[in-house]
Amino acid sequence: MASINLYLDSADKKGLSPIHLRINNGGNQVKVSTGEKIQAECFDKTTQTITDEVENATAINYYLKYLKDRAEEIFSKSVKKTYTNKEIKEILHKHIEAYKEDNTVNMVKEQLPIYGKQFTFVDFFAGAGGFSEGFLQAEHNNKFFNFLLASDINENCELTHLVRYNHQLGLDAEFIKQDITEPDFVDNLLSKLGDKNVDVVCGGPPCQSFSLAGKRKKFDRKDDLFSNYLNVIKILRPKYFVMENVKGILTKEEGKIKSMILREIRSILDINELPSLIHFIKKLKRTSPHQSFILDCLSRRIDFEAKSEKELDDAKEQYIKAVESKFRTLTPKIIDYKTSKTNSDISTIRHGLNMLIRSKELAKLKKDIIREKDVNYLDNDLFVDHFNEFVGFLEPETIIKNINKAFDNLSISQEFENEYIDIIEALRIYIANFDECISRIESNCQEKDLSSLSEIMESIRLYRIEDAYVANSSNYGVPQNRERVLFIGCRKDQELIKEVPATVSANEKVTIFEALHDLDFIGNDQDIKRYEHVDLEMYYNGTSDKMKSLIKQRDINGKPSKKGISYSDWSRKGRLNGRFPMTKAFYVKSEEALNEGKRDFNELNNHRTSKQNDDVVKRLQIIIEAGSYKLAKERLEKEGVGSQKRNYNLLKPDEQSSTIMTIPDDYVHYRAPRALTVREMARLQSFDDTFVFQGKRSTGGNNRKNEVPQYTLVGNAVPPLMARAIGVEILKNIK
Repeated sequence: MASINLYLDSADKKGLSPIHLRINNGGNQVKVSTGEKIQAECFDKTTQTITDEVENATAINYYLKYLKDRAEEIFSKSVKKTYTNKEIKEILHKHIEAYKEDNTVNMVKEQLPIYGKQFTFVDFFAGAGGFSEGFLQAEHNNKFFNFLLASDINENCELTHLVRYNHQLGLDAEFIKQDITEPDFVDNLLSKLGDKNVDVVCGGPPCQSFSLAGKRKKFDRKDDLFSNYLNVIKILRPKYFVMENVKGILTKEEGKIKSMILREIRSILDINELPSLIHFIKKLKRTSPHQSFILDCLSRRIDFEAKSEKELDDAKEQYIKAVESKFRTLTPKIIDYKTSKTNSDISTIRHGLNMLIRSKELAKLKKDIIREKDVNYLDNDLFVDHFNEFVGFLEPETIIKNINKAFDNLSISQEFENEYIDIIEALRIYIANFDECISRIESNCQEKDLSSLSEIMESIRLYRIEDAYVANSSNYGVPQNRERVLFIGCRKDQELIKEVPATVSANEKVTIFEALHDLDFIGNDQDIKRYEHVDLEMYYNGTSDKMKSLIKQRDINGKPSKKGISYSDWSRKGRLNGRFPMTKAFYVKSEEALNEGKRDFNELNNHRTSKQNDDVVKRLQIIIEAGSYKLAKERLEKEGVGSQKRNYNLLKPDEQSSTIMTIPDDYVHYRAPRALTVREMARLQSFDDTFVFQGKRSTGGNNRKNEVPQYTLVGNAVPPLMARAIGVEILKNIK
């Protein structure tokens, strides 16, 4: 067994002694300089640590222990069984050089001032940073992207962002760790952006945030994410925005959700053109005096679109007060004064109008209740319906419904029926979206007015979108059949983008084997931190030539090219094309570890396998031999290693993987009886090997609701190569 220890060499002229690592193994000795120097009295020989008197002692001690651990792994956990002294030194020097580089570079730098024109982007619901990574790879005709800011609610998303973009790439991109629905989110966003204009916004609000008002009353914490995402777009007014989601969004609620999304995008307005619409409504009042009150309400409602958040609160209050004034005029006509003071229906109407005036306060209350429901995991129990019912009563739609019911109970005579109908119509306009308001305006137009309104609407809509676009990541050089829906909003002064052209044809797609073959040197319960040679002849014997034929030379976007390199080589080299003064990749456990300098510099990161017992290994081997979980079930039961698991996805080396999710045990490696490592899943998502996923590797149980470990970061990400293709298409068209 090798003995590994630290010792001090002779002091230099300044009285500082270099710290060396010494390895003794079977009579052979290797000495390596760690690059650190200290005064001899500051080194504790017994504990082999630096004393606290030394500046950055915590970080230096972590580095020295880390270096000893790497040396220990060579002798205890290495795939390779024999090493020369030279090879041992080369392995350790890579770690030492990375540490030196990390301590000599300026950690926050501007992007390299390269040729061409830069366009800015921000990334919401950023997760690991798949959109960000792909956009930074994108270039076209000397045009490229400058990364301004990302946002997500989880600390591990922030940590992964900080390490990758601020420390490793040296960018000054900001990160906001905050819920987009928080009242001060927009203020924080604008403060971080300062005077910088945003050209492109990208992000994927979770699919739970899409629902039709009144259709689904689950009241999840995520219900407002879509509307808040659109609100940010309204404020930033980017030239393009991209919203990504699962394919199922197209058929959700019989396609109504997709229609709602398209309608809401088209309802984002150029507020500079709003006066022309309001002027048009005023002209209608002259020809339709009997609709004067409703047309006034439509003008007030449309004017909401031009208001700032603070101005909007006052505008909404004035709107309801105008409705309230009309109700006060109507009340003595339908009920005597004395009775009105005690009548429950009159009280319902009055109190309902008061609640609408205080809708902002009720919205805060609603949000607090939903958060409390989420914190207590209330779902599928006897509490959840009561919580949802109460929150439902706070909804403006419910308040208006009860006001309408109260009017019906009053049995108002036909003489005053139109007045009460106007009040109800005014309240419906109050909660209507922009397109619904336009439909109401059209109903008051004569034939000759409709063409004028159509011209106004053409100029007033800020964004154009033809339809949603279904993109399969395998069409963009990603070895994975991951279908996603893209909504690409194009500002009216920009070219319309209808689709993102594929970069590879059907018979050119990258295979799983191309992506993973060079990482297949790891066994059960191992954590390998450097690349090892993979002997394909040994692994595949008579079929090695066939397997080698799967490996193709490719351009950066996956297109086969004689001048290109393999997909795995691109993964090792990186696809950022030399744009950034990149430092060595490193892993940290937490933000605290980052701040204390506890960084692990590895040649290869995130390549660790789980410890699987003999029964699991046997089960996976049978699945590999059978060719699928379905075909293996009978034998699994017969040999006593059956499973209640719904499915195991056996990877086929000459195909693309199914959609990569967040649980590694769902996938079986095509050759070895094991699950995939984080790095292998990242390869199938097209992340470069230099992109390190930080924090915990995995989690389970209720922690999955709050934590975003490495496997979740990978599984939830937008594949960078698909994001790159989106970015390139935008750069082709952006003005």
